[in-house]
Amino acid sequence: MRIQDRHHVDGQRERVTLVPESLDDLWHLQYVLEPGDLVSGDTTRRIQRNDDQMRDTGGQREPMHVTIDVEDVEFHKFANRLRVSGVIEDCSREDQLGLHHTLNVEEREELTVEKVFKPDQDERLQEAVEATENPDVAVATVEEGQAHIHTVAQYGTEERARFTGTTGKGEYSRGRDELFDELATALARMDVDAIILAGPGFTKQDALDYIQEETPEVAKKISTVDTSGVGDRGVHEVLKRGAIDEVQEETRIAEEAEYIDELTARIATGAKASYGPENVAEAADFGAVETLLILDEKLREERGADGEWEIDVDEVITKVERQGGDVTVFSGEFDPGQQLSNLGGIAALLRYRLE
Repeated sequence: MRIQDRHHVDGQRERVTLVPESLDDLWHLQYVLEPGDLVSGDTTRRIQRNDDQMRDTGGQREPMHVTIDVEDVEFHKFANRLRVSGVIEDCSREDQLGLHHTLNVEEREELTVEKVFKPDQDERLQEAVEATENPDVAVATVEEGQAHIHTVAQYGTEERARFTGTTGKGEYSRGRDELFDELATALARMDVDAIILAGPGFTKQDALDYIQEETPEVAKKISTVDTSGVGDRGVHEVLKRGAIDEVQEETRIAEEAEYIDELTARIATGAKASYGPENVAEAADFGAVETLLILDEKLREERGADGEWEIDVDEVITKVERQGGDVTVFSGEFDPGQQLSNLGGIAALLRYRLE
């Protein structure tokens, strides 16, 4: 989440202009927005035309900026967007005031929120901002005599470190090792989930071999990509090839797979685990949930009109978070999500075993 501007309108109400940058941000917003808030954004509305110059054809869509008094907030069932519905309070066309409208909020679309923020809502907003600011992928580019480390965010790259060293092999190998050591040490200090090691020729493989020998825990995070350049040019090539997206997807799948493996292992031994909506809700009532696992498709379904569970899924999530537990939303597109689906779409790793 990116906050563009935030200021008080009066003693309690604040106006915040923000940009959600991921599906997680939209998910956070569902818990921040509530009836009575004012939300502004760009949209389109179908305008009826009945005049001498234009025959009415059912109306055509016109772009406009609206402010709505929120009545309902929900995820759209079949798309990664947030639906914010209510009555138009302000609009570039006065004839639309007082009419109902729905803002379909998607990633990277700016909107303005005016409300009194409750402490938990403010905390959730700040968590979303901090999550965006913390880079999860680093790109290290290396060739003979130089190495660079960049972090990659949604809206650009930043060089974090640059190293130079002696070029060549043989009698100059000590200089290469010093360069590789500086690179490995810097990467070990970074709080990232994955590292892409890129560059021309065989130098990056030599660097990887060195890192595997000296800091194997760092090497586990590394994948390699061939590029013709290093530094900004090399990172641009990595981005152009879509390597960042691939690594982030693989990292997410790996994390979800670890949770599923732990869950199935605990279930097999009758240990601290629970699955199925009623069982998980009961565990949440006892404050026993350490990590809640829920499938994105079921989460959207249960928030809509076609939900089948007897439990209130939002109530369960709120209880878990208030009790210091974690919530992980699984993607139904990948195998770990399918495994969770087979267990009812919701499960939990517990702090202690329930009798």
